[in-house]
Amino acid sequence: MKFGKPAQVALIASVALATATLFTACQQYTSTLTVDFLYIPSNQPVPGQIQVYEVNSESGVLRPIPTSPFPSGGRNPVAEVVSPNYLNLYVVNEDDNDIVQMGIGTDGKLYPQNTVNTAGSFPVAIAMSTQGNYLYAVDTYSPIPSCASTNPCPGDLAVYSVDSTGKPSSPIFNSDASPNYWPLQASPTDSKTVITPTAVNVLANGKYVYVTAYQPISNIPSTNPNGFPESVQGYLFAFSVNSDGTLTELNNGQPILSGQLPSTMASDLTSSYLYVADNKLGQITTYSVQSGVPTVVSTIPSGSLPQSMSLDTFGHLYVANAGDSTIKMYATSSSGTLSLSGTYAVGTYPVAVFPDPHALGFIYTANFLGNSLSGFEISKNTGRLVNTQNSPYPSMVQPTAIVGVPHAGSTH
Repeated sequence: MKFGKPAQVALIASVALATATLFTACQQYTSTLTVDFLYIPSNQPVPGQIQVYEVNSESGVLRPIPTSPFPSGGRNPVAEVVSPNYLNLYVVNEDDNDIVQMGIGTDGKLYPQNTVNTAGSFPVAIAMSTQGNYLYAVDTYSPIPSCASTNPCPGDLAVYSVDSTGKPSSPIFNSDASPNYWPLQASPTDSKTVITPTAVNVLANGKYVYVTAYQPISNIPSTNPNGFPESVQGYLFAFSVNSDGTLTELNNGQPILSGQLPSTMASDLTSSYLYVADNKLGQITTYSVQSGVPTVVSTIPSGSLPQSMSLDTFGHLYVANAGDSTIKMYATSSSGTLSLSGTYAVGTYPVAVFPDPHALGFIYTANFLGNSLSGFEISKNTGRLVNTQNSPYPSMVQPTAIVGVPHAGSTH
């Protein structure tokens, strides 16, 4: 096709504009101030969606990237984790009983790769080893025949090996008991008592895995938006990781009694301490885990209905308290004890808290009932948290989690 002179001029102009736009888009992420991407799933759309935000390194301001949100690959995304090399995002879709692997582009965009079915039904939490070779997920119900919400059974923990491309396997085989999962039972011989898991954590050294759970009182309805019913007893399960990825139950197969409704936990980078928050009692217990079996170090109050916790690289522990819409900031010590540094108001009913992965001192919460994200920065002068510019930021309806990856933008 041959263009006349006016068409040639128009073509040259459009090419120049496209080139400038492309250059600007590249500049936006590679040589300006975008240093992180955050991934926020929402369980309100059907199927689920994941909103992707870029983080400004100077202000901490969040802005959705172009073409966001992205499909979560299923219904009701409730949990997620990023691989240690930041190349893959794994999303748990509770209502579809699956885990979806998504590739993370250099521009922050998500690209669906593989989907695996969970061992049981209604998965609620996921964790990944720092070595990137195993995923751990807990299900509300084990795959026992006739087990259902009308006839509940104990939950389970399943392990998924991950290959060099980030692809997860089907749940790996458990030769000791169940075919592809580890049952979460009140005792090794008690398969009837309903035990419901809430969170899973693997230590940084990859040697031990922990699951928090509780025994619900099924005839008392839930009064919390998170769906936790009344509970009679909380539990902490401990497992050692074998060389083939299988698990061995510690403490002679007995779970450790832990409050009434342990809801979330975090472990430090030295693999020395495990911090467990109790949703019903409003407290945080520090456990020493050097030997694998948790032993209590101390217990201190938290806010109302603690729902999520996270550690940053500066030695701070953050706890999102859904009941009073706050986050609490604690200083950690070499002995595992915690000391309160400050309490800060956030949007309504925060269910997730996450420090920015570039370690610039930004902290964000996902506010489930506020349909928003709250942002803070650690003040270089006082060490306290101050609101980031324009916080809170609108999110999709009912955000459920936060994870993120660092990016090679410029820092301050």
